Amino acid sequence: MKEDRKIKIFLVDDDAVFLKLMEIEFQQHPEFVIETYATGELCMDNISHHPDIIILDYYLDGMNKNAMNGIETLHKIKDFNQDIQVVMLSSQDDVNIAINSVHHNAIDYVVKSDTAFFRIEKIITTILNFKNMEKGLNWYAGRV
Repeated sequence: MKEDRKIKIFLVDDDAVFLKLMEIEFQQHPEFVIETYATGELCMDNISHHPDIIILDYYLDGMNKNAMNGIETLHKIKDFNQDIQVVMLSSQDDVNIAINSVHHNAIDYVVKSDTAFFRIEKIITTILNFKNMEKGLNWYAGRV
């Protein structure tokens, strides 16, 4: 990842209000470029924009019961590029959903709550810190 490159984040949620709130929250960070999608299908239609991180709703079937759910979308994202970090979201505070999300290669799981934005921001910071550390280790390994 280049130093001057902004971090591209896809926000994918079929709850229009929550999606808009996330967009407003993350647009306050000048280092982020935000794209929003109401379905997994729209996310995948635009995956060629190469997001660094995707915040993805677990269910995604509020508008269309035949829509891809979050786990199906997660699989397609990982098939496209294993390096895209995906954080799953759900209004369900259910440990089984959290385990299922991580089992399917999501980096973390966040319950939609009063602290969701704060938790997501902390997860993004951790992802970016890890990528920077990884970049430094790769640089160091090339020097040894």
